[in-house]
Amino acid sequence: QVQMVESGGGLVQAGGSLRLSCAASGRTFSRYTIGWFRQAPGKERLRVAGISRNGLTTHYADSVKGRFTISRDNAKNTVYLQMNSLTPDDTAVYYCAASPNLLIYSDYRGYDYWGQGTQVTVSS
Repeated sequence: QVQMVESGGGLVQAGGSLRLSCAASGRTFSRYTIGWFRQAPGKERLRVAGISRNGLTTHYADSVKGRFTISRDNAKNTVYLQMNSLTPDDTAVYYCAASPNLLIYSDYRGYDYWGQGTQVTVSS
């Protein structure tokens, strides 16, 4: 089993940056693909970025391409989401999730373990 804990959220002005971290427990962290999701009030949970087990393959939602970067450090059991050029549309609760599958799923149902989420608020 894997436990995930997000951190790094907060309030930022439009155009600013934040870096989210997701720390995971367990010795088998490198066996999981990781996704970052976000959910705004009244909206569905959407994956914004995903990364393969070895970190060599990444996927991004069109809405964040060129602005967000996902990375991982398996030695530290940590995944990061660097978010630049933030806009009010990026306001949401951000979650990291782990999947034992080889493929990087975009659907939240492909992920078994979730963190509690961290709030990101972008003011205009």
